[in-house]
Amino acid sequence: MIGRDEELRVLRRLLADAADGCGNALLIHGTAGVGKSALLRTVGTEATEGGFKVLGAAGVETELWLPFAALQLLLQPVADAVGKLPAPHRTALADAFSATQTEPHIFQVALAVLELLADEADRQPLLLLVDDLQWIDAPSRDVLRFVARRTRDLAVLIITASRVHTSDSYDPGAQPDLPVRPLALPDAAELLDAGAPDLSAPIRALILERAEGNPLALVELPKTALDMAAQLDDLPLTQRLEEAFAARTDSVSPGCRTLLLALAAEPNAPLNRLLDVASRLRDTAVSADAVQEAVEAGLVALVGRTLQFRHPLMRSAIYTRATVTDRLATHHAIAVAMADTPEHQLLHLAAATLGRDEELAARLEGFAEAALARGKLASAVPAFRQAAELVQDTRRRTELLVRAAESASEINDRVHTQLLLDRADLSELGPLERARLMVVSDKAAFEPDDPHRRIEDMVNAAAGAFDTGDVRVAENLLWRAAARCFFQDGDTRVRTLAAAELDRWNPDPDAPVVLTVRAYTEPYRHGAEVLARLDALRPDHQDGRIMHFLGSGAMVLGDVTRAARYLSLAAGLWRSQGRLGLLARSLAGSWPRVYLGQLDRAREESGEGLALAEETGEWIVWLGVKATGSLVAALRGETEAAARMLGELRAHRLFPGMPFAAVMAQQVEGLLALFDGRPTEAYDALARAFDPADPHYHSVSRWLLAPDLADAAVAAGTVRQARELLDGLPELAARLPSEMMVVAQAYTEAVLAPDDTAGERYTAALAALPAGWALARARLHLHHGLWLRRHRRNVDARNPLRSARDEFDRVGARPWAELAREQLRAAGESSSRRNTNTSDRLSAQEMQIAVLASQGLSNREIGQRLFISHRTVGAHLYRIYPRLGITSRGRLAAALSALNDGSPRADLPVADTG
Repeated sequence: MIGRDEELRVLRRLLADAADGCGNALLIHGTAGVGKSALLRTVGTEATEGGFKVLGAAGVETELWLPFAALQLLLQPVADAVGKLPAPHRTALADAFSATQTEPHIFQVALAVLELLADEADRQPLLLLVDDLQWIDAPSRDVLRFVARRTRDLAVLIITASRVHTSDSYDPGAQPDLPVRPLALPDAAELLDAGAPDLSAPIRALILERAEGNPLALVELPKTALDMAAQLDDLPLTQRLEEAFAARTDSVSPGCRTLLLALAAEPNAPLNRLLDVASRLRDTAVSADAVQEAVEAGLVALVGRTLQFRHPLMRSAIYTRATVTDRLATHHAIAVAMADTPEHQLLHLAAATLGRDEELAARLEGFAEAALARGKLASAVPAFRQAAELVQDTRRRTELLVRAAESASEINDRVHTQLLLDRADLSELGPLERARLMVVSDKAAFEPDDPHRRIEDMVNAAAGAFDTGDVRVAENLLWRAAARCFFQDGDTRVRTLAAAELDRWNPDPDAPVVLTVRAYTEPYRHGAEVLARLDALRPDHQDGRIMHFLGSGAMVLGDVTRAARYLSLAAGLWRSQGRLGLLARSLAGSWPRVYLGQLDRAREESGEGLALAEETGEWIVWLGVKATGSLVAALRGETEAAARMLGELRAHRLFPGMPFAAVMAQQVEGLLALFDGRPTEAYDALARAFDPADPHYHSVSRWLLAPDLADAAVAAGTVRQARELLDGLPELAARLPSEMMVVAQAYTEAVLAPDDTAGERYTAALAALPAGWALARARLHLHHGLWLRRHRRNVDARNPLRSARDEFDRVGARPWAELAREQLRAAGESSSRRNTNTSDRLSAQEMQIAVLASQGLSNREIGQRLFISHRTVGAHLYRIYPRLGITSRGRLAAALSALNDGSPRADLPVADTG
């Protein structure tokens, strides 16, 4: 390894850490031939010598659409250990690798793989090497990404290599990467001279120039330099290498060339099948002698009973150089030989076809439909795509491409979804296909630009789908348009347009999707009716979709208690099914928990939701839970953490077009300034959220900031201005009598009241507050005490100040708790410092683990709930015990209770929510 000292230093450090039980993951990326595979081979050899078990796999273009193909290959060395896993994990892996069973949810497979690797790593450190990641099938790639995020407490190191740096540009928590660049000139010269010491000076200089520091070029170009010197001048580097590889097949026998072409067309086929295909094509026996020729020519290596090209460019060179006739014949022969694997057979039949073939297209479409019925969406994608290429009718072709894009979108493969959408002829779309296309594109890439036009287009497309009779597609698209009305705070015109379209359908007024669309679109018009219907509804608590619809609809109205309850139920259901994207969405219920004073639970859920949103690409969810995490940190007095998260939120690409997140960010800005003793800045920041011309304005969610605005106004001496900003609140609260509006009106009328009515206003406000709004109640007690002190009624002030202090202590709102203590001392009553509670000592995830362990769950059960390894659970508990001053699991419940003032937390997650 010449010139790769720094790269090897990084890899060796990661190996050493993994050997010590501190796992990691790394993506190596660089151009073809730059040395990625050589680095993997070197680190693999060193790992084996160091006592690691090495698992390896490489992506192959022909298996890009075969679900779990790469994962099955990667896990072959540990396949015997699958039988030792708990039954759910065994079943998930068996179904994933079966051609006939229904495909399990991807994250059920991922958790099974994580547990398998964790158990193996407990016996021997593991190194997973995955080359050509760009050609790994999407389900295998998702599993690897899942495991890579959870190796920190395991003796597992995952190193992947790819030609391109493919991490999602939205993802702030992308996998660590190591770029591999061309060799510097001295290193390039050393490598060239080591492999070809007898080159003439002109050829040596030409190769150094044309190789551009690419190690593969420096090794391979000299082998054909005399024959190719004239052509080297005009070709791009990759093509030069391909020409050099292809030229090396000129000296082998026709049978060997046929074998190599068959291998290029189906790289993972067993050797005996490749020899059969080559023999059929040559019409004479092609024997192991042809294999030996290919090995001696330096084109392939024999690994076990499988032939492998020494470099992917060798495969593309041989395939590209073959004539069209030879390629078609080879694919047809492979299809005949693969009658036992219909998936492979159909794809090769399609590759063997020139022009249109309606019969084959129908077979491919039938295969795709059968795959969809078994939940094998990744298998359906190439079948629909190939069928589209074989049909004559342009509109039919577009319909099949839309079907392929829908399936790719369902497996979260955004890159291929967009490629398929780009190939569709939009002018040929009917109204139903146009609606389905808009659903897919909305899922593939939520673009915030020109929101009102986009909402209008979605509503019109939903209308077209409804008129064709497909209510399911129409409802899905209208719900997405309505959700944008909330996230992007649609103007009155598009909100009215969406609501009117729903009314045109004459829907069941109690249907969850109908209630949610009305809550999203016209909360001030429909809010009172929706709340009344929600009160009367008796929904199925075991239906995650219904729970999520109703919970999210309640949340946008400010019906906080109901939102938290329904979204918690939805989260439990999605958790039990391993549906992490949907779970991330339901963990948005951490936001309403803040207003219920459940700061610890909100911290735990927003932290988990953030990690899952990054993992599943749910970037709208990411904005919401990041904002919630920042708000919780501010309320807990964790100023640096709040400011850091706020900066990350504002830096996100989608943030500028999302008022629902912007208003939350402004709330955090205002609270941080208020807690820091800068009331004027606080008031100015919060007042911006009430200015319709300001980008932080949200027509509904701004009312959650009304108590904060009132606090800042009193501190800054801007009470009159605040009253003017809040002038329309009573009328809107009458039209939308949700908890949010009741609190906003009651709280501000008390805190901003003139002195002659303030006393009775505080009494009325405390009576009006919803039962669960603990934080607002404590804040009202605090302000009532402050008002009494300003009027020199110190003795009367002690009781509300004491109530405020105790409640702030209980929920963990430190800045307000300290203010209450300070005011209580000023009122003549001593107040001891707050005792440290559990959440001060444990991280959000540690708190989750401690609570679940205290409820009697095993490490495996906790791991299944939180989608982490049971070994990671054990490592966390090992760190938790000394922080709580205990030595065993049996004392957890008592320790948690004692640190929370002797009473159990009312907001703890329970073990049976799934």
